[in-house]
Amino acid sequence: MGPWFDLMQGFATALTPTHLAMCFAGVLLGQMVGILPGIGPSAAIALLLPLTYGSSPTAAIIMFAGIYYGAQYGGTLTSVLVSVPGESSTVMTSIDGYQMALQGRAGTALGISAIGSCIAGTLGTLGLMLLAPPWQGPRSLSARRNTSPSWSSASPRLPPLAHRS
Repeated sequence: MGPWFDLMQGFATALTPTHLAMCFAGVLLGQMVGILPGIGPSAAIALLLPLTYGSSPTAAIIMFAGIYYGAQYGGTLTSVLVSVPGESSTVMTSIDGYQMALQGRAGTALGISAIGSCIAGTLGTLGLMLLAPPWQGPRSLSARRNTSPSWSSASPRLPPLAHRS
């Protein structure tokens, strides 16, 4: 069908009420864990991993994304309000955001941080979506040449997957 059909099917899957609830729960829990200094998004996902054991793989991945972004924003909260950057990505936010908080503009600093993060995340995702297909080229070229990489030249050649028994 094409990439647009796949994209619309992905949106239809992600926007079901169950998956939206998992995303919301992930963001909420991610912020609760991410607000603790020193616990970044990766540690938050590791801590909250057991919550996804009973769910479907799609719901678990959606919850992990929510936890990641929630924990990232939780680190911004401590960075702006208390000038304690929890991870390296919020150090610069701590410098400017805390000064704005001292002037009574903490809400503005948090809003600028959230909007900037949303714009950057959207542009990064779109860029990855547009640039990822050309990155498949070298893999398909080596498959067409039917040569093995230099590190595995001593290993025996296996038949293609379709011909294995």
